[in-house]
Amino acid sequence: MKNNKTDIIRDNSIFLWLALATCVVLLIPLVLTLLNILNGGVEGRGWYWRPGDFIVMGTLLFGTGSMFVLTARRTSKKYRVAIGIAFAVAFLWLWVELAVGLFTNWGS
Repeated sequence: MKNNKTDIIRDNSIFLWLALATCVVLLIPLVLTLLNILNGGVEGRGWYWRPGDFIVMGTLLFGTGSMFVLTARRTSKKYRVAIGIAFAVAFLWLWVELAVGLFTNWGS
């Protein structure tokens, strides 16, 4: 009989870890934006994120991670890598679209 206690995907605390990781990742643009503002930077010059940018990126990061966890719980362990790659590609595509509008004008 297999012991699933070591399977972090099945543990509900994974969502707390996702939230913590999202906050840590969002600290990078927050610090860069604050440094830009303190150095006299303005929107359009240097690194500058508005509050809506943080909300969108936080939702995108936490949402993608949560969807991966929920999907991985319902599938076999041997498919987790493929599922992770699919979610990573979808995340990167949406991030690029929102940032610069590579194929559409969502972010432009």
